[in-house]
Amino acid sequence: MVREALTSVLNRAPDIQAVAEAPNGHKVLLEGNPDVVLLDLGLENGDSLRVARDVLKDFPDAKIIVMDLLPAHEELQEFVTAGVSGFIMKDARLDVVLNTIRSVAAGLKVLPDQMTATLFSEIAKEVVEKGGSNVQDGVKMTPREREVIDLIAEGLSNKAIGKQLHISVHTVKSHLRNVMDKLTLNSRLQIAAYVHKRDSAEEE
Repeated sequence: MVREALTSVLNRAPDIQAVAEAPNGHKVLLEGNPDVVLLDLGLENGDSLRVARDVLKDFPDAKIIVMDLLPAHEELQEFVTAGVSGFIMKDARLDVVLNTIRSVAAGLKVLPDQMTATLFSEIAKEVVEKGGSNVQDGVKMTPREREVIDLIAEGLSNKAIGKQLHISVHTVKSHLRNVMDKLTLNSRLQIAAYVHKRDSAEEE
């Protein structure tokens, strides 16, 4: 019922046409030759990842958007590695769904805000595990600088950090510049990797 309703809604958009739909598998798409495929992560057979790989194998030019409530870290990584181009929350507004489809069709990668911090943190951990965080030990930072980089590691934006710490975005940027100078780092991801490495060392 939900699938049929979504198909009907998509066909109302002037620039989108739903060419095929099916409860499981992807063979029904063979005649449609789709540009974008919406894939429910909760397929009844529980084999969404295999379906994603099969779609990309049979339709190398197609873009896949996975729909779910909130996939786990491991699922995100698996689907990104498989070549999925975007994710849509099942409770997303219609305009978000349509805009995500349009963006992915145009070649962009789309990740909902709810997933961004999670994925950012996970990537930072991988950087550390692969030895990609070359930072200085024993660097002295102010308590505020430590608070800022801890929130960076959680994937928060400058605006969100400022709101949580009750400081201006300008002040957040100032702290970040100071931290980057002290640690000789160049990006937020490197800062996050530094935090994860520091925390791992403290736990040991």
